[in-house]
Amino acid sequence: MFEFADKIRFTKAKFYHFRPIPLPKVFKDGTGGFGKFAPEQGYIELYDSQGACAHLTCTRNFIQTVLPLILNGEEKTFVEWRDGLYWKFRNSGFQSSQAVEVGQLEQMMLDILAQRAGLPLHRFLGAKKDWAAAYKGGGSLLLSDEELVEDMTRYVSEGYRTVKFKVGSDNGTNMERDIRRLRKVREAVGDEIDIAVDANQRWSVEDACRFANMAMPYRPAWFEEPIHSHDMNGIQRLHRMIPDVQLAFGESMRISYAYETYAEKGVAHLQPSVGRMTRMWDLLAIRDLAREKHIRFSSGGRIYLNAIWGCLYDEHELIEFHEPISAPVGEYTLYKPEERDGRFYLQTDIPGNPQRMDLKKLEHDGLLESYTTYYE
Repeated sequence: MFEFADKIRFTKAKFYHFRPIPLPKVFKDGTGGFGKFAPEQGYIELYDSQGACAHLTCTRNFIQTVLPLILNGEEKTFVEWRDGLYWKFRNSGFQSSQAVEVGQLEQMMLDILAQRAGLPLHRFLGAKKDWAAAYKGGGSLLLSDEELVEDMTRYVSEGYRTVKFKVGSDNGTNMERDIRRLRKVREAVGDEIDIAVDANQRWSVEDACRFANMAMPYRPAWFEEPIHSHDMNGIQRLHRMIPDVQLAFGESMRISYAYETYAEKGVAHLQPSVGRMTRMWDLLAIRDLAREKHIRFSSGGRIYLNAIWGCLYDEHELIEFHEPISAPVGEYTLYKPEERDGRFYLQTDIPGNPQRMDLKKLEHDGLLESYTTYYE
């Protein structure tokens, strides 16, 4: 685990408040989806007493909940900060937003320690390579069949060997539309490309089974979150009903223990999300669990941060590039990894996490509402 004994005193923070960042197209998944805007609320610069500055997009909840507890003049080790706050919020639950904010603080502390070591964050974490393999997802339910096929074939032309789109049309009642779209995508991309489908927890066990049987002739690579993500017994029952279909779960869970249960219940693809973990080491613990069980592993979340962690994965352990949501934010991101042939290449030796929000461009486009400075 990340058991660093380095001491940190936080001295200042700047939080930049964003206006909603619009998406080029309204996006919808099987249970309502993201709507018209990217989820980013703001961006923090967090300074320590040695002059390091961590950079990360974060929520207003972090500013309200965690920042007052760390800008207090105290100097603590990495472990003391992490564990103290983690257990402070235990009664809120380990799926809570407060617990996730502790994971965000841990991400920023890793950034600070990497800067002190003079290493890019992925190298500080132990990566031996400077790239991450990826798959590309999107496929809003609001797209026409033709638009969906166009996007999926474009993804393949860009070098991706795995693509993913949404199912659960008309509140899950129109499986025929979903299957028609799957057939058209399969015909368009050919037999050598993996196609995954994501239901975003839309169906019951029985309906998910029916959809999976309808989809089987088109060989989906995995069937993502077909039912409620916490229905562990339902997942086990569904696995027994369709044992040849790879079930994928994980983006709704926040801690590694849940993934152990997933694996026991028959989930064949574990999918944590980088920005939603309560402990950052859990990403690697889940990766290692998947290796031990000989099942798939991938991680989701903001692609550019995800790429840093993806450098610690093998070639077949993928990161997700959810283009419709991530690309609009990428327009305002500095020092992005280079997307090329289904991989993301980190191109800078800047110590720590090199990513920065382009505040000038945000301001120019009317998306930077204000900023607030906080001191210890």
